[in-house]
Amino acid sequence: MIQRSSLIHILSLALPLLLTAHLLPFSVAAATDEPASTPIGTQTIGFTTGPFFPLRVGISQTSKLFGETIMPSWMVTLTEPIGSSWYQGELALGAELVAFHTHSPITAYGIGLTPKMVYTSTAFGRLRPFIEGGAGPVWTDLGGRIPEQPGQFNFLVWGGVGGAYYFMPGWAVQAGYRIMHISNAGTRSPNSGLNFGLPFIGLTYQRF
Repeated sequence: MIQRSSLIHILSLALPLLLTAHLLPFSVAAATDEPASTPIGTQTIGFTTGPFFPLRVGISQTSKLFGETIMPSWMVTLTEPIGSSWYQGELALGAELVAFHTHSPITAYGIGLTPKMVYTSTAFGRLRPFIEGGAGPVWTDLGGRIPEQPGQFNFLVWGGVGGAYYFMPGWAVQAGYRIMHISNAGTRSPNSGLNFGLPFIGLTYQRF
């Protein structure tokens, strides 16, 4: 019998792929031309998901938590293309809701909200590599249950790289990798924190 946590993990990875497969047949005629750079003020909404696994940095980080996360997001383009050649790109500012669930070795939940900054390359046509980062408050019921988390209120800092492919005007599938750090920023002791690696996949839509 498939465990509930395993089913959630499978669904979290499969949903963006199913959505992409549904929309892809409609993209053949619409994607004949490479899209132009994103105009200033364009809003982008997205949904990304993926499994996370522990990254041990210090000797005091002993917990090995595995789980999955979902990350709905919004951002707005701030600039015209900056620079030239392969590093030409645009800046965007946004916010992201981060909801996660751990299934091994203990079951726990967390939710946070992080402002984020994204730099997206516009030098490769429909393929848009990007770097991103954000930070903000997070609540989790891990507090008091593992040695790294003395309380429920913490802070999340993350950074990552990835790429988006615009398969039709406004729509893109994306994938990448993030590193996340959760700690209490020295407000309580101990403050060794938790580190995670997160490969992700998702779908975005731009509203011009």
